[in-house]
Amino acid sequence: MTRHARSRRLASILDAVGNTPLLRLDGIAPSAPGVEIYLKLEFANPGGSVKDRPALRMVQDAMKDGRLTPDKTLIDSTSGNTGVAYSLIGAAMGFRVALVMPKNVTKARKDITQAFGTELIFSDPMEGSDGAIRLVKKIVEQDPEKYFYPDQYSNPSNPLAHYYGTAGEILDALGDRITHFVTGLGTSGTMMGTTRRLHEHKPRVFCVAVEPAEALHGLEGLKHMASSIVPPIWDDKTPDEIMPITTEEGWDMADKLAATHGLHVGHSTGANVAGAVKLAERAQRERGGGCVVTIAADRGDRYFAPLKWERRYVW
Repeated sequence: MTRHARSRRLASILDAVGNTPLLRLDGIAPSAPGVEIYLKLEFANPGGSVKDRPALRMVQDAMKDGRLTPDKTLIDSTSGNTGVAYSLIGAAMGFRVALVMPKNVTKARKDITQAFGTELIFSDPMEGSDGAIRLVKKIVEQDPEKYFYPDQYSNPSNPLAHYYGTAGEILDALGDRITHFVTGLGTSGTMMGTTRRLHEHKPRVFCVAVEPAEALHGLEGLKHMASSIVPPIWDDKTPDEIMPITTEEGWDMADKLAATHGLHVGHSTGANVAGAVKLAERAQRERGGGCVVTIAADRGDRYFAPLKWERRYVW
């Protein structure tokens, strides 16, 4: 007899944020047969990415203390996923949203945010996410009474969403079995909040931050910290290790996950899983086993047309 999980009844789409599943990636690291690798499917959030968690926490905390009121427009800089989350939340809760993003972010992200009625303001594509940060600050300085600027890069509610949510769910599902955690650096909120909670667990979990190996890279959403504006919420002493992953490793792993596991994920997720595999291989050598958890930040359809990482060059 087939047993069915009890379906939840929701009062709002926002009640669907969190409680995402963990998927075991069997066969992804054949050289580490004694190590379990789990992928937390954050694309199962209603906005389609891990960013639903911090966006909702930042909005809720700001409404509680009066920083966000019905007469204000929420404005922030984003490369896409947080913007989708803000847009969904704004539509569900009834406040206006404006987003500053590089002009070259994917068409899918522009279309999704505008579908919720969000105003888009484009920054110089050559300046990347740092250019969007500079532009949004200039806009807010010119009219501070009009806007609520959550500033996802410096807002403590960002990592708190992962401290209480993401990490708590991982521990609830795996308990003492988890030995390692790895995720990429964008705002760094996922790494900072989850790591702080996992470091408090006994036994302590070894936590690794993945970042692009090069300043010029094709891992959208991830930051090469040495060449970027460093988010104020980032503390390089929090992770136990910082692991560089190349663009090719991230893209290749994303392709592999689609072909072998039916998972069509973004390239930052590919980088996360590539890092998880390296950790698993190390755990196999050093301790004979373990349990590694990483994050599926979003789906691959967020990156459709036109976006291509060129591997061959003609000079």
